[in-house]
Amino acid sequence: MSDETPLDFPLDYSRARADFLGSAHEAGARLRTFVLPGHRGPDDGELGVDTAYLGPADPVKLLVTVSGTHGIEGFCGSACQTRILLREGVAKAAAGPTTGVLLVHGLNPYGFAYLRRVNEDNIDLNRNFVDHDAPPHNDAYDAVHDTLVPPGGGGFAPDELVADLAALRDRLGPQRLQEAVTRGQYRHPDGLFYGGQAPTWSRRVFETVVAEQMAGAAQVGYIDLHTGLGTRGVGEPIFRGGRDADAHQRARRWYGEALTASEQGTSSSTPIVGNTATAVAAGLGADSRLTAITLEFGTQPGPQVLLALCADAWLHRHHAPADAVRSDLKRLIRDAFRPDDADWRGRVLRRAREVFDQALVGLADEK
Repeated sequence: MSDETPLDFPLDYSRARADFLGSAHEAGARLRTFVLPGHRGPDDGELGVDTAYLGPADPVKLLVTVSGTHGIEGFCGSACQTRILLREGVAKAAAGPTTGVLLVHGLNPYGFAYLRRVNEDNIDLNRNFVDHDAPPHNDAYDAVHDTLVPPGGGGFAPDELVADLAALRDRLGPQRLQEAVTRGQYRHPDGLFYGGQAPTWSRRVFETVVAEQMAGAAQVGYIDLHTGLGTRGVGEPIFRGGRDADAHQRARRWYGEALTASEQGTSSSTPIVGNTATAVAAGLGADSRLTAITLEFGTQPGPQVLLALCADAWLHRHHAPADAVRSDLKRLIRDAFRPDDADWRGRVLRRAREVFDQALVGLADEK
């Protein structure tokens, strides 16, 4: 796609946020900002969650898109929101007497700014929406933690880690390893996919947005934008729920045969707990109907993505954030969640346009 410029996928959080806010203002969106307390970006800039809304005060139908739930994955999500929904006017055209479009930008601003998938406390926000008085412990993770997060204070040994991860994969099998690692765990604060011991700031912000900007709608189409799983450049719509019995069939009508479901074994994602769609489902009224998906864009093979996550965890255990973000090791996580090549960017934008259109048509067709 010859007209895709590097500005569509900015190289840092500050530029992505400025592009989003500027484009939202030009589109006439109503803006709202939640500033992350106690933290600044690598450039000493403000970190915040921003929402942009176009449509009536009390929409009957509402399309919601979210970027940056997993920090560094926000470069992709932000580009889709800013270019397609705002600059190309898709959101403004869709907004009408009964339909609104809500964009939530940079839900994990710290991870976005510091090129991390997790937040300021090493918490995976998409595993944080659980009852922390009775968290869903993942016993299988306990058995792999020391391989993913080697004890001791030695230097990073990529060849040794690659060999250890390969041995673990051979012993458990790729599927069981993915399930053990990614489901979410609540016992190892220094580990991967850690869901935390209490609601994060980002979770509290999101629950406020749900209560104040989503809860009144009768029909909600929800798209959380992610990268890192599946075939490179392919945007996989993964069913994430809705509490009424017709939710899955409704999602299939909207997104067609491409729709997958983790619980049915048809997705690149294994079942997870505590994701953002949980908060939307819990916060909507009893009569509201939610059609929720994750739109997941593949980047690299799973072993390379896991290596990048392990390397980044090591990097931030042993270095201050300002030093870690400038490390050469950051190349691994950038490649895993924000590929730089123009072909990937073009495929992402084309697929996102298609899925946004499917969601808007689906909403329009619902009675």
